[in-house]
Amino acid sequence: MSYDAIVLAGGAARRLGGADKPGLRVGGRTLLDRVLDACADAAATVVVGDRRPTARPVRWARENPPGAGPVAALDAGLRETTAELVLVLSADLPFLDRGTVRALLAASGEQRAADGEGPEGPVDPEGPEGALLRDRTGRDQPLVAAYRAEPLRREIALLAAEHGTLSGLPLRALTAELRLTHVADAEPLASFDCDTWEDLASARARIREHGNVLDQWITAAKAELGIDVDVDTKALLDLARDAAHGVARPAAPLTTFLVGYAAARAEAAGADPAAAVAEASRKAAELALRWAAETGDGTASGGSTPG
Repeated sequence: MSYDAIVLAGGAARRLGGADKPGLRVGGRTLLDRVLDACADAAATVVVGDRRPTARPVRWARENPPGAGPVAALDAGLRETTAELVLVLSADLPFLDRGTVRALLAASGEQRAADGEGPEGPVDPEGPEGALLRDRTGRDQPLVAAYRAEPLRREIALLAAEHGTLSGLPLRALTAELRLTHVADAEPLASFDCDTWEDLASARARIREHGNVLDQWITAAKAELGIDVDVDTKALLDLARDAAHGVARPAAPLTTFLVGYAAARAEAAGADPAAAVAEASRKAAELALRWAAETGDGTASGGSTPG
């Protein structure tokens, strides 16, 4: 589904003492870069705010005057887009994931039955004009949302005509006039935002929790290295274990490096990258097991000859 993304990265960050909130880091990456990773497949991405280094190319826009508020910022970003669907995000969402983005886009772009009847009763035959993420407390998040661009432009123009300016207008003045549907926050942290130093500390602690740390680290490392490949974490950890136990402990990181190198060569030759990693891992794991078998008892030889 083709879409453009608008990321609002301005604001005074008063609760953070005026700090550069989009530039604050969680898991070694800026909050802005983490959000940009969640919408990496957007046809165009517009960041509304002061220019800064980013992990991937974006377009830049600024509301006039700077600091005029979210509706004015959204209008500035919308002027730089052409897609029929626009994803609208704030720049302080450390745990926003691509699955949530896909769910929002699908909900905002769904077509309603022509007779106005759906599986749960009467529905609007014209379909929704946007989809907002609804967090676990029941609050809707207009800056974690996907909208149809034409109704968004229409309502912004009407607000400008009514008030003479968009400066200082709240988002609810815009969203109240749109036909919106809601997407439940399936990932409990997708709507988590960093408004205070306590929020930032909580986000940094959460990514280091036992159940999250490997996934978070792999995602961060892939983004830093500019690669996008499915990683079978269990298979690679099993390979590292076999190399450490069957050969020698230092063989574990060296073997996984060689697997990555072999997979990259296979991908360059036209192989599917995930399949290339799996095949290289299989070959290396079998070698490690054969190596270990020669010791007689299957324990690591460390390179020595059984005596």
